[in-house]
Amino acid sequence: MSHEFEFIHSLQQNLNYIRADIDLGIGDDCAVWKVGDQKVLLASDLLVEGVHFNLNDISYEQVGRKALAVNLSDIAAMAGTPCTALVSLAIPTETSKKQVEELMRGMLSLGHHYGTDIVGGDTTSHNGPLMVNVAMTGLISREPVKRSGAKQGDIIFVTGPLGGSITQHHWSFTPRIHEAAELSELACLNSMIDLSDGLASDIRHIVHASNVGCVLDAQKIPISDSVEQSLSFEQRLFHALSDGEDFELLMTVSEDEAKKLRSQTRIKLFEVGVMQGDPNSILMRYSDDTLKEVSDSGWKHKFQ
Repeated sequence: MSHEFEFIHSLQQNLNYIRADIDLGIGDDCAVWKVGDQKVLLASDLLVEGVHFNLNDISYEQVGRKALAVNLSDIAAMAGTPCTALVSLAIPTETSKKQVEELMRGMLSLGHHYGTDIVGGDTTSHNGPLMVNVAMTGLISREPVKRSGAKQGDIIFVTGPLGGSITQHHWSFTPRIHEAAELSELACLNSMIDLSDGLASDIRHIVHASNVGCVLDAQKIPISDSVEQSLSFEQRLFHALSDGEDFELLMTVSEDEAKKLRSQTRIKLFEVGVMQGDPNSILMRYSDDTLKEVSDSGWKHKFQ
């Protein structure tokens, strides 16, 4: 059984880009296409009924909102400004026109809020689940913040509590577009990623791309109130590490830049660890100062 990260890694090893204007390809939150002096961010996400949402639990409007929001979150992860979106729908044959209109209303409302226009796409009907694909463009006026820029000694921050997203947060989260813009103006962000698969999985992308290690602090990881309060600390911490779909930003900055963030930003940030140790190692420091390896417990799509 393989999973999506193994597939993506294999694809990276076998791709040879023929265009000289591809500034960054597969392996980050967005691809980067250089058009003259402008850098264009490219992101795409596919949501499938029964995998990413359940229509017994959420409305068509909420599905539409989430489909656009996950792409906005990718643009935020590279400190970009969203611009346009292409939307493709595979619609079950029994779906009504009103339901499709509700789905699009969710997208259009969120897109309007973030200055993002839906400019095209495709639709088809089939005897299967609802599938929504959004491909988004964004712009960036400086170098995009990549996963590969973390350095030894960097401080690790996240923008909000983690875990328990399945209760409701996964369809109502706020893409951190404005936060990314403010933080990247205030300080030099060495690396950044949005937390879609869970802290335990997503920190690995930065660790591997940057060839550094990290030590997380168990007592400093913010655990969402949505995680069952009656669970033990270890169980609640596991949810914060593994549930996924928090869509908060995780970033690393030097100690000097961390001082700017601590003293100058009004954005609520949580300092959760430091980049240090052997390359590709991910450890957790507990209250008794013991260190334990963090298992790769985040969400992964699997296939044969």
